[in-house]
Order: sequence, then C-alpha cells, then structure tokens
Amino acid sequence: MKFILFWALLNLPVALAFDPDYLNGITPPYLVYLKSDYLPCVGVLIHPLWVITAAHCNLPKLQVMLGITNPSNDNEKNIQVVGHVKMIHHPYFSITSIEHDLMLIKLRESVELNDYVQLVNLPEEPVHEETMCMVSTWAYNLCDDSKGPDSLQNVNISIIYRSECLEAYKTYRIQESMLCLGIVPGRRLPCKEVTAAPAVCNGVLQGILTFLDGCVLRADVGIYTRIFKYMSWIRNTMDNF
Repeated sequence: MKFILFWALLNLPVALAFDPDYLNGITPPYLVYLKSDYLPCVGVLIHPLWVITAAHCNLPKLQVMLGITNPSNDNEKNIQVVGHVKMIHHPYFSITSIEHDLMLIKLRESVELNDYVQLVNLPEEPVHEETMCMVSTWAYNLCDDSKGPDSLQNVNISIIYRSECLEAYKTYRIQESMLCLGIVPGRRLPCKEVTAAPAVCNGVLQGILTFLDGCVLRADVGIYTRIFKYMSWIRNTMDNF
C-alpha cells in the first residue's frame, strides 16, 4: 500500500503538468498582435498586405506587430511592425449584433515572410463538426493586468454541433455564418484575454472569435464567425482596395 501511494505521489506532478490540448508559448507564424490606444486584438495574416480580425475591435492608433510572442517584452527579437492604410468592416456589421463580425486591414507595405511570419490558408470548402482546431490568443496576468498581455496560449478544441452551442448560449441566434468551438458550456471563472482569437483547423483559418462567455484557455464554448461564408467578400475586398 505504501509503495502504491509513493508511486502515485511521484507521478502526480507529471500527470498534472501534461496537457496535450494546451501548448504554451509557441507563436503560430500567422498570428498578428494588433496594438492600439484602446484594447489590443488578435489578427491573422492572410496575404503579405492583408490582416483579418473581428469588426468589433476598436483600434485607434493601431500598430500591426508580427512574429511576436510576448507583447509585454520590449526587447523581443524577430518582430515586424508595419503601418496600415485601411480598416474595412464588413458592410453588414453592427455593434449591436455578433453577426458579420469581420474586418480586413490593409497594410502600408508587404511584410517579409520568414520562419516567424507566415500566411495562413483560407478555406475552400466548409469545415465539419468535430474537427479539431487550434485557437490562439494572449492572456493577461490577473495579478497585474495593468501591463500588457504576456502569456501566449494555444488550445486544441473541436467544432461542436449547433444544438450544443444553443445549450451554451440559449439567448443567442446561432446562424449558419457562425461556428461554435469548445468543451465546457456555461459561465466559468473570469479571465482576461485578447479578443478576436482565430480558430485554425488543419492549417486553414475557419473562424474568428466574436463572443465568448468564459476563457479560450479553459476551452469554454465560444461563438466564431465562419470564414468560409465570407470568402466572396474577403476576395472582392482584397481585389478592389
């Protein structure tokens, strides 16, 4: 009995530390940090001149930062900071709704693609429920959230069925233009994360977080804009601006 207890205690830290669905500190090369005089947002590089994010992001005096892991570290290397010339909201977006929550940002100059900065693929076909995706964002230190976010987090979670999403968000209309990802429905303990986290499934950008009652890190169910439904608008905007 003593041997069994000793073996369990010896292995407990390993069991608690290992989480195959949580990868800390690995920056996906398509991830963009959108710094502003208000709150930051997460963006995704879809073209050397274009970043996509959520339309609900309010980004005065925007700085587009690529290749970044810790926004609180002023000495980080391999970062590219570029200006922008346009922020284009989806024409049907309204601040009173979570529908059509997309925005394209045209950069002032093409970014340099390298080991730290790469494009993400855009969808050519719909993604299906139960597909595993990686959702990425930055979190704040709750002990001192006066500083910028300093913890990059990537969480592997799957797309859930609409019925499960409705169970988590009974007062919301979950449209065909939306995806839901996560594991745990309902409200959880508070946290502070950078908004507009992308969901990338098998290397393809399939969603951008529009609403979440909880935390990405804890795999709470979130509502995402379904990128595939907006590919015509994305392509037309990039071709005409």
